[in-house]
Amino acid sequence: MKLTVVGGGSTYTPELIDGFARLRDVLPVTELVLTDPATDRLDLIGPLSRRVFARLGHPGRITTTTDLDAAVDGADAVLLQLRVGGQAARLQDETWPLACGCVGQETTGAGGLAKALRTVPVVLDIADRVRRANPDAWIIDFTNPVGIVTRALLREGHKALGLCNVAIGLQRKFAALLGVDPSEVRLDHVGLNHLTWETAVHVDGEDVLPRLLAAHGDSIAADLRLPLPLLTTLGVIPSYYLRYFYAHDEVVREMRTKPSRAAEVARMEKELLALYADPALDEKPALLAERGGAYYSEAAVDLAAALLRDAGSRHQVVNTLNNGTLPFLPDDAVIEVPAAVTTKGAVPLPVAPVNPLFAGLMANVTAYEDLALEAALHGGRDRVFRALLAHPLIGQYEYADRLTDDLIAHNREHLTWA
Repeated sequence: MKLTVVGGGSTYTPELIDGFARLRDVLPVTELVLTDPATDRLDLIGPLSRRVFARLGHPGRITTTTDLDAAVDGADAVLLQLRVGGQAARLQDETWPLACGCVGQETTGAGGLAKALRTVPVVLDIADRVRRANPDAWIIDFTNPVGIVTRALLREGHKALGLCNVAIGLQRKFAALLGVDPSEVRLDHVGLNHLTWETAVHVDGEDVLPRLLAAHGDSIAADLRLPLPLLTTLGVIPSYYLRYFYAHDEVVREMRTKPSRAAEVARMEKELLALYADPALDEKPALLAERGGAYYSEAAVDLAAALLRDAGSRHQVVNTLNNGTLPFLPDDAVIEVPAAVTTKGAVPLPVAPVNPLFAGLMANVTAYEDLALEAALHGGRDRVFRALLAHPLIGQYEYADRLTDDLIAHNREHLTWA
């Protein structure tokens, strides 16, 4: 079994390698290819990955290459974890929207649209090359914004699913708070990528969410940086990305006075790459946990195992086509919900009626994502403006007009039409 990681030079990669090594019985990979245009990173992460495999007794072969076509040739699955423009572009995404009093973030608001415009054309080119090399290969997208990128892939007929680590992270946290094994916790997770709510937490057939909030609400609220009374009033546990919506102005004030997340990540990446250069290092360093993407490897291995050999978990949270699952959204919307995943793909499980408070925001953001995808596919200032005007965190024409010009100015080198 051959798997290819596009963006294999990412500092995330050792987390993924660790998962492949530890879960080799679930997903017996014989060849793992890391491909990336950054040879300097591959020269560090390739040897480290081989040392991790060796220490954990994985017999598979790890190779590195800058040749994308060679990397995907014969691959059974291709994982996408790329960042067009690198951390420098992310820093811009988090900075220029603040001038309008809007959140600056890499997947939400104007910054998220900028990332989509840079990313979608690149991902579609990669996917076309994968399809030419092996039409049966699955594409697993971890590249943000996952919802828009997955929608682009599916619209073009690619065999693709989107993956995010929010659900598995919450499952692990809730299991620890409840003192049970994570496999015993099943989430009623509903929404769009980075716009989700846990409406129930099941253990042994019982919804323990009310008990979870009553006993551990302070801890959960602190992690989300949202007030506990809000969670108890809503009766759900939102993802931490909902803070950008529920506490938008507070977040903007913080962003204007504190170092950006992009700056923090750039610092961590520099330290991580220095660690990776140590020829004695043969495990993922503790610092990697601060980089983000917790449990990404477990989720990725589980999903690949289900798609390639009907193994792994029976039900998984993925990003896939709505197809009537949420009746208030179009069928071609990409939603993030539990699904039954097999070698044939993902079939969303039935979802209980969604509270209008959540459904309304989901419908609004879905409309924005549709306009964002049009802008990413076809370009043009007017399309960018419409997408920004539609976003619930922007919504005013003066802001949308200014942000359109700022977005184009900061991303011109990545926009062929600009």
